[in-house]
Amino acid sequence: MKQYRVGIIGCTGMVGQRFATLLGNHPWFQVHALAASAQSAGKTYQEAVAGRWAMPTPVPANMAELPVYDAQADMEKIVSLVDFVFCAVNMKSEEIRALEEAYAKMECPVISNNKEHRGDPDVPMIVPELNAEHHQAIAHQRARLGTKRGFIAVKSNCSLQSYVPAIHPLLDLGVSKVLACTYQAISGASKTFETMPEIIDNVIPYIGGEEEKSEQEPMKIWGHIEDGVIVNATAPSITSQCFRVPVADGHTAAVFFSLEKKVSTDEIIRRWKEFKGPAQELELPSAPKQFIHYFTENDRPQPKLDRDLEGGMAISAGRLRPDTQYDYKFVCLSHNTLRGAAGGGVLMAELLCKLGYFD
Repeated sequence: MKQYRVGIIGCTGMVGQRFATLLGNHPWFQVHALAASAQSAGKTYQEAVAGRWAMPTPVPANMAELPVYDAQADMEKIVSLVDFVFCAVNMKSEEIRALEEAYAKMECPVISNNKEHRGDPDVPMIVPELNAEHHQAIAHQRARLGTKRGFIAVKSNCSLQSYVPAIHPLLDLGVSKVLACTYQAISGASKTFETMPEIIDNVIPYIGGEEEKSEQEPMKIWGHIEDGVIVNATAPSITSQCFRVPVADGHTAAVFFSLEKKVSTDEIIRRWKEFKGPAQELELPSAPKQFIHYFTENDRPQPKLDRDLEGGMAISAGRLRPDTQYDYKFVCLSHNTLRGAAGGGVLMAELLCKLGYFD
């Protein structure tokens, strides 16, 4: 496989750090540029993250001495060094939109972990196992931006990664409505227990904007391409509540759903176990061998035990059973900074790489 030069924009934040750990020894992608805010610019990466490194492994040795550039002021230099960039910045919303579009217009593709372009109908929001065909919207986006090579592709919200993959293999059974209550780790807020002491012995029943994203973004994932853009699905109906809980990593969801076609729990579990998509068929480096794992134990899945399954890229499900209000209910789990954030971004980049978008 051809080697590609990549950059990490927002390299000092928690998701940026996770990108660094995943790309430190990637078989296809080599980090050639790191960028953050003006406060970090001019330092080495090791210096820039000193005292704030939150990953369980050290700063990758091949990045420790790389200089950190200013993501805005040094854009031209960064673009000259890379074939594409991963973006996970913490800026005002309008600034993120402008930054990502500026990189794209400089003919540098952007793989974004940010939310600002998720609603754009010609910006694909790809989960490689579920909607790989949405890459077709890139041609329309390039025409709109006036680019030949540059584009933006986004990763969906982290909390979706547990329940949307589990619902997906059942869509042909007529999923009519879904209730999803998510219990989200503090790393989703870029926090640790040291920096978020208020979460200890506590649950916070509100995460700004999260419930709206949980209800709306699946409609784009399940949408279809029409006239070059993504037209959102109109069903199933989803309602959600989102809680911040005292867990370091791993978003859990309690899910209730109804089907137009009634099937056995054994059939649903069979579909989960056998489900695979382009990520597995193309044998992408970051793809889990088995996408959805089902646990038969009543007390699984658990974040502490199951979030790192298959490198944190698999989905865990359990406790599937009939419900008195909906047809069925189950519990599911995904690693929010791996499958849900940086890992999902790397996997999407691997798919687009296979499809020739970075050549």
